[in-house]
Amino acid sequence: MGSETDPLTARGYDAADHLRRLKSYQWWAFFVTFGGYFMAHFSRKCYSTVKQQLQDDAGYSALILSEMDTVFMGTYAIGNIISGKLGDTFSPTTVLAIGLFGSGMCLFLMNVSLWFDFEGFSETLGNFFILGVYFLFGFFQSTGGPVGTAVMGNWFCDQESVKRRGLIFGLWTCHQYCGDITAALCTAYVLNAGYQYWWALLIPAITNFGWGFLTMRLVADPVDVGIITDDVRIRMERNALKAAKGEDVDDSGPAPITYAGALRIPMVAQYAFAFGFFKLTNYVLFFWLPYFLGKHFDPVQANLIAALYSVGMMPGGIIVGVVSDLFGGRRATVIGVFMCLLIVFLGIFSQKSEDLGAPALLAMLGIMGILVGGPNNIITSAVAADLASHPSVKGNNKSLGTVTGLINGCGAITASIGLLAVGPLQANFGWSSVWIFLMGCTGAGTLLMASKIYDELFPKPELDAELDPV
Repeated sequence: MGSETDPLTARGYDAADHLRRLKSYQWWAFFVTFGGYFMAHFSRKCYSTVKQQLQDDAGYSALILSEMDTVFMGTYAIGNIISGKLGDTFSPTTVLAIGLFGSGMCLFLMNVSLWFDFEGFSETLGNFFILGVYFLFGFFQSTGGPVGTAVMGNWFCDQESVKRRGLIFGLWTCHQYCGDITAALCTAYVLNAGYQYWWALLIPAITNFGWGFLTMRLVADPVDVGIITDDVRIRMERNALKAAKGEDVDDSGPAPITYAGALRIPMVAQYAFAFGFFKLTNYVLFFWLPYFLGKHFDPVQANLIAALYSVGMMPGGIIVGVVSDLFGGRRATVIGVFMCLLIVFLGIFSQKSEDLGAPALLAMLGIMGILVGGPNNIITSAVAADLASHPSVKGNNKSLGTVTGLINGCGAITASIGLLAVGPLQANFGWSSVWIFLMGCTGAGTLLMASKIYDELFPKPELDAELDPV
């Protein structure tokens, strides 16, 4: 059987040339995958920025808006697990493009329901249609995280990139917050200029289609253009040993890792459940912050103030990434520190959020964005890449999508369940109860990582010289 490395070894292996070619394409892989996830967050954030208009003008109830969040998170969770596996099994480029095209179509269908006033014609029809569209929207939105991370892992696999993994992925994960900020600014412009609010949904629909066509031209794996990476070289060395022993060698490429195999990687399960609590905190703020602020400020001011939360999340990922790189990959410890500080700020918010003015809210939300964004960014990127590089799967680059999908998917399942509590809590006990609820969630997630934090702070003597970077 032919091997994916046959043509490479036939003409000789020039390590310097392969490294040069690898490095030259990294910026383009970074740019296209960054833009793809930017579009995903641009799309989903635009919906949350017009929640007040969907309730006041389109006639959707607060219960339906809450159910939309839950439906989205449920299908997004399942979609992450499926998409990660699909990206490891089939062409990552195709999976990413389908996600972008599907997201654009769902947003367009939402506009159709608003243009023809489905809710006004029939409340049952309007509710069923919007929930059905958002059900599909969650699946399509799920492709960007696990599959985009896998493509990044494929290209940023040289030794220099691995040493700077926290910084690289910290910068890369700014995509989601750039998308969030752009959505808030787009909606603020649309409303301030006097345009119909549905333009805030139509614009991202159009841009998703455009980026989908660009993504189709992306090369997802260096081996597809004849570049030998460390993973391929390791597999070649293993095959050479098998051949020397007289064993049959089949190098048609590594088989994608199974879900069970991914869960057997140390700390994958713990990170998946811990991330669920952190993601719930993030998504309550993500989905409900404009709504909460809209009760105290006009829609334009509310969206601009809420954007400061996303602004803070960008440097958060970079800070956690750089600091954890400097401390030898001790990412769990840095994440734990950030989460403990977040609990303090949520406590302050639970007592004072209803009384704070715009300047104080801007400062608080900016800091909270840093504290939430750092751990969320790094767990689904650099930590996932660390986990997928565990010695048990070394030489198999078809594991990162599955690992990232499991972490993101389990996190989204937890978040979708937790989001059900937000509406009843704020309706019956006020917004302070919501912030106290988030304090408990953040504390639970941190406790799930306690064993890893302990191992990083007090490493075993034989691991002291070379700490496991997970």
